[in-house]
Amino acid sequence: MNWLGSLQQLGRAVMIPTMVLPAAAILLSVGSLPWEVWGLPSVSEALNVAGSGVLLYLPYLFAVGVALGLANQAGYAGLAALLGMTIYERVIDHFANGQIQPTTLIGILLGVIAGALYNRFKDLKLPETIQFFGGSRFVLLFMGLLSALFAFAMLAIGPLLQALINLMHLEVQATGGFGLFVYGILYRVLSAFGLHHLLNNVVWFQFGSYETASGMIVQGDLPRFFAGDPTAGFFMAGLFPIMMFALPATAMAVIHEAREDLKPKVRKTFVRAALVCLLTGVSEQIEFAFLFASPFLFALHAVLAGFAMWLTYALDIHHGFSYSAGLIDFVLNFHLSTNGWLLIPIGIVYGLGYYMLFRWAIRKFQIPTPGREEGSTLEDWAGNIPYRAPLILQALGGRDNIVQVQACITRLRLTVKSDRKIDGHALKSLGSAGLIRLGGGNVQVVFGTYSELIREEINKLIDRELDHVLFASPVQGRMMPLDEVPDQIFAKKLVGDGVAFIPEKDELVSPVAGTVLHIYPTQHALGIRTNEDVDVLLHIGIDTSHIEGAFKAFVEVGDIVEPGQLLIRFDLPLLREKAKSLATPMLITNPDRVRSWSFAPFKTVKKGQASVMSVVLYDKDRETGGGGR
Repeated sequence: MNWLGSLQQLGRAVMIPTMVLPAAAILLSVGSLPWEVWGLPSVSEALNVAGSGVLLYLPYLFAVGVALGLANQAGYAGLAALLGMTIYERVIDHFANGQIQPTTLIGILLGVIAGALYNRFKDLKLPETIQFFGGSRFVLLFMGLLSALFAFAMLAIGPLLQALINLMHLEVQATGGFGLFVYGILYRVLSAFGLHHLLNNVVWFQFGSYETASGMIVQGDLPRFFAGDPTAGFFMAGLFPIMMFALPATAMAVIHEAREDLKPKVRKTFVRAALVCLLTGVSEQIEFAFLFASPFLFALHAVLAGFAMWLTYALDIHHGFSYSAGLIDFVLNFHLSTNGWLLIPIGIVYGLGYYMLFRWAIRKFQIPTPGREEGSTLEDWAGNIPYRAPLILQALGGRDNIVQVQACITRLRLTVKSDRKIDGHALKSLGSAGLIRLGGGNVQVVFGTYSELIREEINKLIDRELDHVLFASPVQGRMMPLDEVPDQIFAKKLVGDGVAFIPEKDELVSPVAGTVLHIYPTQHALGIRTNEDVDVLLHIGIDTSHIEGAFKAFVEVGDIVEPGQLLIRFDLPLLREKAKSLATPMLITNPDRVRSWSFAPFKTVKKGQASVMSVVLYDKDRETGGGGR
């Protein structure tokens, strides 16, 4: 694994424990309500103690969360990390007399160690007499010893490490707004690679210390903000105008610059994306709409986001969030803010500015944002995730190409054997907003907030030994439902079930691996039997059997073919002139073998493009039954 891929995996792992912070924010916010006036003072105290407890045990939560993230959710890794933190704290408390605090950085380090130990020794074989201590148990044993040594080392290194972090914080403070300006730019740039969590962890959970009235020490801009530190919140306030106003306005600009015929679909997708960004601060689906289409525009967006950080610093605005800078966190934590109301007029100005800037840039430079070109819009297909998952898996190179598949809030994070096998065009047609190749087989695919659901379905497919047949596109052109074919025999599925295509090029290629069963005399159609005994019929055009000299086959009966192999070349201008229709059905003529069907969006496809149709088969010895959708 290359260094960028390693950072990607660490970035995802570091993000996992932050998911507990909304619980702390809600507890503390509800606890701040006037319970004493309502005659229930103990309720306020209980809620505040509960919320503060989450902040107090953040190092433990980070240790466990990071270990689970690095070890693919293995429970032994999380237990090893918890063991390590427990031993570390006991040693530090005994020898340092409270002078060294168990910070989230220590939790991350111990989580990394626990995850690495699990991945390295989970299958360790020892001599039979002591094999009880082998495998996962060895991880716990080794972690116990190693964390004790780590704690002794931190007695000397810990103060120096904390001094270094404090120095970094002071240097950023010394630069004033410029330091926050640089942070804002780095945040946006790193978010494109999914690495912003590494930067944010230092800023949000390491910078600065604050002692509460109860004597608890909290560190980092985010925990200090919720603990009541009046100096905290600088590193979060500037994100609210971007998430609540600027990026939702960008989504509106994308909608209004879409073609009229595509605008309804684009509107449905991007209104939802704008609401998600406004409410929760999840912005990737909007940002990826122009990241690849116009990197210069994304660079300008990063600079403007940095300037928002500088501006909120200059106006002495302090605000914070538990999850992201959305409206929910803005309202929930407003009572802890300083000058938080100023974020509304700043956000309105930013929103109007982004809207006008993006509409002008999209039109002026013809930027191909979704809806500007056929097949570019994202689909509303969340309910079809179980049916699309086989196609997504095929577009990722198939089960054998997947080493590991994980997900964060908005993207799949994959390690594959070869990223060359990934079909980016097919992923885009299946709803992906972007594909990032980090090298070394590390890939990110942005699917928005459905990414975790997609990961679950893909893992189910990898774990289950289902009998699949995956179909590539036999032509270059437009895919269409079978019932739209202008021929009742095909449209009513009397010959078989499947899909059809309107070809734009003059070549028909094999959609599957199999054997050529028959070729019709005029060579306008042929049949293939796959290795799974599925019979496939390819029929070029409607009422084309009488057109002499329009077809030339490049295979013979009995030939073994592979997906993408040329089968027939045809005279496309002649067919346009004499055929009833160019619709080219791809049918399964023994559909009783099929248990379920999956179809890609009916859009433009490339010749040989993977992931246009997938079927799950019944067992071969099944005696009765029919295919279902």
